[in-house]
Amino acid sequence: MSTQPPAQPPGAPAAPGNGTDNGEDIATLAKGGRTNFFGFLLRLAARLPFLFIAGRLYGPENLGRFASALVVVELIALVCALGEKRGLAQRLSEAEDVRPANTVFDGILLTTVLSVLAALFFWAVPAPMFPNGMNGPLDIWLVTGIPAFALTEILLAAQACRHDIGTTVRSRAIVEPWTISIMAGVLYYIVPDSGLALAYIASVYAGLIVAVIPFLRDYGLPRGWRPHPVALWKQASRAFPLATADAVEWGTRRVDIFILGLFASPVAVGIYYVAQQVASLPQKLKTSFEPILGPVITKNLKTKNYQAIAKQVSQVGFWIIAAQAGIGLALLLPGEAVMRLVGPDFVGGTGALTFLLTAEVVAATAVVSEAVLVYIARKRNLALSLGTIAFQVVLTIGLIKLVEHLGYDEGYKAAAAAIALMVALGTASFVKARLLARLLEAPINNFRWALVWAAAPAGLVGWIVTQFPDWFELTIGIPAILVAYGIVIWKRGFGPEDRVLFRKGNTPDKDLPEDPVASTPSEVR
Repeated sequence: MSTQPPAQPPGAPAAPGNGTDNGEDIATLAKGGRTNFFGFLLRLAARLPFLFIAGRLYGPENLGRFASALVVVELIALVCALGEKRGLAQRLSEAEDVRPANTVFDGILLTTVLSVLAALFFWAVPAPMFPNGMNGPLDIWLVTGIPAFALTEILLAAQACRHDIGTTVRSRAIVEPWTISIMAGVLYYIVPDSGLALAYIASVYAGLIVAVIPFLRDYGLPRGWRPHPVALWKQASRAFPLATADAVEWGTRRVDIFILGLFASPVAVGIYYVAQQVASLPQKLKTSFEPILGPVITKNLKTKNYQAIAKQVSQVGFWIIAAQAGIGLALLLPGEAVMRLVGPDFVGGTGALTFLLTAEVVAATAVVSEAVLVYIARKRNLALSLGTIAFQVVLTIGLIKLVEHLGYDEGYKAAAAAIALMVALGTASFVKARLLARLLEAPINNFRWALVWAAAPAGLVGWIVTQFPDWFELTIGIPAILVAYGIVIWKRGFGPEDRVLFRKGNTPDKDLPEDPVASTPSEVR
């Protein structure tokens, strides 16, 4: 990492942005977002069949035990990926004289070793994965999903550095969700106790295969690759803040399930898991921009174009909030019908669904702010992320205990966990946006009043459709809410730069991202 003094002190005004460059950056962000938004629609089409199969065939109790184990598997896998989701672009730009495949394989080697060791540990000590026990003896094979999930993260990050978002769409939005949906249905009639676990394993390995093929085509195999233990150790140490930030950001949306597994019945966990899966559909919209946002930010950090970064963060943040709010309203207003579709036992999770959908909207500002903070203030960002999840844990336990004291049923425990998540994410959004604005010396604002104007007619349409049967709410009501919201947000909220999101023909820069750290003031880092 370079330690040369910066050409511009941190307190100096940001370098003026090049209007043309910023326009190209916005076009690049828009194109990446459009590609992955298509993936979101595919993921939506595949996620609902899985929830229907899991809810109707396996029931909330089996689903709750599966969800508790899944939290541990994916959290450990993210830690083993060592932050490569956002750190790989930086390492590739630093190693300009090294074959890119060699750089990526350094990460693959580290992740493979760590994830296999983690899998062996949980095979020997499965209790943390299964706080409420296993559904069947084959559930222990869930540990084999840790290496597959972690390696897929690295391969998809490598493809994102080449602006290949299509591979992420195919792996995460088509192959994985459809595989788990189909296999869950088939395996129920073969091994009903462990069908969910085995279906998940099949899905993550199918997604890994889909990611490997384009990676080998674009990067090839390493040549003259000589991994050095000392260098790998330094790489792991340097990646620790990024890996922890990724794990914490993901953990804020999963620690509630883990806590519920400790303080509530498997049925309550299963109901909450379904509500969370429905609510996470709008959350996936932020990943529409994550793969392409990092390279664009690093390029502007190289030239110290902080004004452009602030503008891009505000722009993308608004896009995410606008889309999440519309989809959130479409799922929230007919919420009981949505939950009843999974099964009548899940209607009690409608209250949790309400708060979870709200949490995803308020979290958008934190997400886009963190996309910059991981480069220019990674230690402070990590401290804020750790503070957020600690606050959430304390608040979740406190609210669950309050519900128990008041004598309410398990459904209220699920709602309590959702409220804690909403408050924690809202607080993190406010604090991280303020920190980023101070570091960039430019305002960060993702909110526009058009969001309120668009929500009003959508709410009216939603109230009307809820007067009809469930089938009408789901087939006619949801599209009608989206149309009512979309018309207003398009006319009142989207300006010319916003509408580039829907304009085809933008050609992103094909170069690998620049190294932001070499030219970022050390005081800011």
